[in-house]
Amino acid sequence: MKKLLALPLLFLFLITGCSNSDDNNNAPLVAQTLMNVSYGTDAKQKIDIYLPEGRNENTKVVVLLHGGSWVEGDKSDLSYLIPVIQLQFPDYAIVNVGYRLATLNSPAFPKQIDDIKGVIQHLESNDYHISDDYAFIGFSAGAHLSMLYGYAYDTDHDVKAICDVVGPADFTDPEYTSHPLYSSAATALIGTPAPTQEQILSVSPVAHITAQSPATLSFCGGQDPLVPATQGPRLKSALDTAGVKNEFNFYPDGGHGNWDDTTYNEVYSKIAAFLTKHL
Repeated sequence: MKKLLALPLLFLFLITGCSNSDDNNNAPLVAQTLMNVSYGTDAKQKIDIYLPEGRNENTKVVVLLHGGSWVEGDKSDLSYLIPVIQLQFPDYAIVNVGYRLATLNSPAFPKQIDDIKGVIQHLESNDYHISDDYAFIGFSAGAHLSMLYGYAYDTDHDVKAICDVVGPADFTDPEYTSHPLYSSAATALIGTPAPTQEQILSVSPVAHITAQSPATLSFCGGQDPLVPATQGPRLKSALDTAGVKNEFNFYPDGGHGNWDDTTYNEVYSKIAAFLTKHL
């Protein structure tokens, strides 16, 4: 009699045990912050990953790329943006990217594009429980790299939106080729102060825009000493011609992103609205 009673009790225990195990497996994932995660062997090839609570395969990803004329800067330059984005988009993952810098013997292109490829490959080959829907927010050189990757190298069209803050987009622009800093920019980016037309086009984001290019939000300053004010309109014209959704913002008195708090609050507000719409 005791053996017969034991069977239902054992069966009940097994059901309860399985049920508890399933509940644990289905528990929402906790938020995680992973700092200085390597995606390559170089000391600069590191990313900071901010994963939200309850993430899953539908969790969208914001990728940040710092500026510095391709030769300087660090992902820590954009650390201040992390809480701003988390407050506005608590369900998004954020990836703050460090990449190899240009030197006299090693220009930015193509290694910095290769680094972005490496970041995406790392994110998609590890079990972070996030989607492959990305928005890029780049500043200056980081904005250029965001556009170049999104327009020319994102063959799977995973990048849904690009936010370009004072990034150069067209190196064929006469206002750029006659700029006193053009040769130094060309040296940092391509490795020569006198690049060929083919080389110039290879690193000009506008040369790679197609109808499938990601939606683009851009900001340009009329008093920018580094990037000619003509860059923004040329980018918009190319996007309009290809039928790509885009928004262009011009600040006549603005410099190279060194704007006042009121302007930056407007910039962040427009970025938030743009990501809400397109990511």
